[in-house]
Amino acid sequence: MEKSTSQNQNLSRGLKNRHVQLLAIGGAIGTGLFLGSGRSIHLAGPSILFAYMITGIILFFVMRALGELLLSNLNYHSFVDFVQDYLGDRAAFITGWTYWFCWISLAMADVTAAGLYIQYWLPNIARWVPSLVVLVILLIMNLTAVKHFGEMEFWFALIKVVAIVGLIVIGGFMIIKGFSTDAGTSSFSNLWMNGGWFPNGASGFILSFQMVVFAFTGIELVGLTAGETEDPEKVIPKAIDNIPIRIIIFYIGALAVIMSIYPWTSISPDKSPFVQVFSAVGIAAAASIVNFVVLTSAASACNSGIFSTSRMVFSLAKEGNAPESMNKLTSHHVPCNATIFSATVILLAVILNYIMPEGVFVLITSISTFCFIFIWAIIVICHLKYRKANSELAAKSKFKMPLYPIANYIILAFFAFVIVTLALNNETRVALFVTPVWFIMLSVVYSVIKSKNKDPQAENIKRDLA
Repeated sequence: MEKSTSQNQNLSRGLKNRHVQLLAIGGAIGTGLFLGSGRSIHLAGPSILFAYMITGIILFFVMRALGELLLSNLNYHSFVDFVQDYLGDRAAFITGWTYWFCWISLAMADVTAAGLYIQYWLPNIARWVPSLVVLVILLIMNLTAVKHFGEMEFWFALIKVVAIVGLIVIGGFMIIKGFSTDAGTSSFSNLWMNGGWFPNGASGFILSFQMVVFAFTGIELVGLTAGETEDPEKVIPKAIDNIPIRIIIFYIGALAVIMSIYPWTSISPDKSPFVQVFSAVGIAAAASIVNFVVLTSAASACNSGIFSTSRMVFSLAKEGNAPESMNKLTSHHVPCNATIFSATVILLAVILNYIMPEGVFVLITSISTFCFIFIWAIIVICHLKYRKANSELAAKSKFKMPLYPIANYIILAFFAFVIVTLALNNETRVALFVTPVWFIMLSVVYSVIKSKNKDPQAENIKRDLA
């Protein structure tokens, strides 16, 4: 398939600096922090702080590798473009559709969750109604212009930031004042006075990585905005370099405050620690506040899912790895067909989610976790290839990944370690065996598509020679 070179076939650079900065924050803060952190604290105790720190450092280096690759060629609109350059067409096809699946599965989970959160206030409404309304609104916003997507993500991320900062400020005041709760006195000593930093031993610490890694899924989304960002050489490095500060403040800071107010043994694995803290200080609407925050977080994830999957399908279509119709842009330079296609798949998934057994849905999201690790590993491998193949270009780069190539191999070793920990968990172990089927299927589909495309070309060559 020929690549379109018309002006109308270029994505618009409508994302401003503030959009990208908040998008980077939103990508690094998942719903798991607000709802799932109680479970991870229950599993690992205070050592969960070290798990977040280690994972955060690893993924910061992944993002530096991604940033260096994207800025090495401003014609790259997504990481599929450089995967094709350094690993070939088949790898680009598999990587692109795998990333599409990652976000589709996350989006279908989050749009379903959004319906549940709205039911908290409207218990008599059918769950599919608010889910459908949320999806339609997000689809419309994504079809208008990329700046509207950026604006919506800006406010979604800001709500999460305000909630976390509010928790840290209120919690800090409670700790300084020695606020008494039903579990005792608030103090930083609660971090180590209840069994030490590793109360459940090495096993609890190791098993916590599966939830910690999942909490960071989506952090690479900022790299997908390269083709639609004003002044990417300035904006993207700034967004990536601020990731460590955000992790320290939003994850480590928030969880440290929570475990200082409540000993980790008093934090319920089934409830949000944020609700516990806000309720303890006397905020009557604590549950509603957290429900609103997680609602916006779920809507944000679904919004990002529609954006990322549509851009990925558009990028695949430009290379002939998706139907040609997905290459069409509106007058606002938005890939309309790709956007509608992804939203439709998300909608179908929501419908199926109500009729299929819960175990199947858990399996799909588990496979998604494995696939995100695959995507991150591919980025790191491409960075190794780039540095070896373009040493002169890499030497001129102003945004290098530190500690190359040692960091690359450490990252890949860490991902191997996480896959082993996922294999130890009963819920995710099955996905470890199913995931290879996904990659084999994509490889077969690629071979079939390419074999069909080669036949007409071969006939044309024969005709020209004759």
